[in-house]
Amino acid sequence: MGQDMTKGNPTKLILFFTLPMLLGNIFQQFYSMADTFIVSRTIGVDAFAAVGSTGSISSLIIGLATGLTVGLSVITAQRFGRQDIKAIRKNLAASVIISAVISIVLTIAATLFTRQILEFMKTPAALIDDAQAYLVIIFAGIGATVLFNLLSNILRAIGDSRSPLLFLAIASVLNVALDYVFILGLGTGVEGAGYATIISQIIASLLCLVYIWKKVPILRIRKEDWKVDKKEIMEHLNLGLPMGFQVSIISIGAIAIQITLNSLGATAVAATTAAEKINGIATMPLVSFGVTMATYTAQNYGAGKFDRIWEGVSKVLKIVLSYSVVMAIVLVTVGRPIAEMYIGETDPAIIDLVQTYFYTNATFYFLLAMLFIYRYTLQGLGKSTAPTAAGIMELLARVLVALLLVESLGYVGVTIANPIAWLGALVPLIYSYYSFKRKTTLGERKQLAKKLLTSQNQ
Repeated sequence: MGQDMTKGNPTKLILFFTLPMLLGNIFQQFYSMADTFIVSRTIGVDAFAAVGSTGSISSLIIGLATGLTVGLSVITAQRFGRQDIKAIRKNLAASVIISAVISIVLTIAATLFTRQILEFMKTPAALIDDAQAYLVIIFAGIGATVLFNLLSNILRAIGDSRSPLLFLAIASVLNVALDYVFILGLGTGVEGAGYATIISQIIASLLCLVYIWKKVPILRIRKEDWKVDKKEIMEHLNLGLPMGFQVSIISIGAIAIQITLNSLGATAVAATTAAEKINGIATMPLVSFGVTMATYTAQNYGAGKFDRIWEGVSKVLKIVLSYSVVMAIVLVTVGRPIAEMYIGETDPAIIDLVQTYFYTNATFYFLLAMLFIYRYTLQGLGKSTAPTAAGIMELLARVLVALLLVESLGYVGVTIANPIAWLGALVPLIYSYYSFKRKTTLGERKQLAKKLLTSQNQ
């Protein structure tokens, strides 16, 4: 049936829910890391940079769809908090319909214009052919990626963070094995890395479907559940699309930086690829706690338990801020050997740039920690305006950095884009969260005073 997060100790619930999700997110990150690691060791640094240069583009396209699934699952969590089982099945049916339509549209558009997008981004000539070959395969598999993310998020929304972990673990191991089969055994080059990723996603999706059908009866869609009216669809789009656009808006900013980065040459691209993969693992606990807060908040919001929401946010902030300080110290002090272990023996200039990235990013992880907690908490509350505004702030910050600082500061200008964007995004998030908290608290006090006055008059 899942985990009811409206009862029990908030800290314990959040920690136990986050742990399997953290492992799952690490496995998901491992998909990408396995591709780039194996490519760098078997094909070469240029191929490694080519695959890495596609990150911001795939985040823009696939992020729109997967961000949408997060919004759709928030509705699931809110309905689960109310224990409205019939509405949950309606929610899943509407979510499947919306996800299918979005996936088809994005697949067609993305695969048709991959080359033009790469040329617009000024992808270096030495990298563009491999980047295109890899991206076309990834885009062709958007449907599988979206399906797995939708099903995983729905399971998490009802408090099950362990099952998606199991499926991701299986898929990750398979992904690594298939990388070697395609790249070394069949000699398919970077295309093989793409095939391995998509096949693994398909299998993970099928495992998720079978599990839901056999083990989670509340998510078994019946014939009548497919009769979804316009009102139901619009409710889902009103929350899902803004969350998808948030990811895309942020990715547009990343593309602006990527265009500038490409102009600095293949060495800078390779360094950033390596640094961002390591950065992705280092910040994964922050992401995981954030996603947990979306589920925790949505369930408690659906149950009308606001005090539990504020208590959960307060306690989880202490956890993520403490972690941020520790991880910053680790990457600043031993980031170089970590990078060397990941990339292998390569140009020392690449390792120097990786260390520069850590100096300017890891030291500001505390900003990123707060950003994730406040953003996902607001999403759990069904608030899409402030997170969207935060995404726009991130976009503006990155574009301004690309236009104003990279030319004068070079690679340092690229790396400081992240902390500047995090700071800008925090402004609307913090304002919105505490404004909503204050208004809600005042409203609850007025209701309580009204009840006391009524009882006294009686």
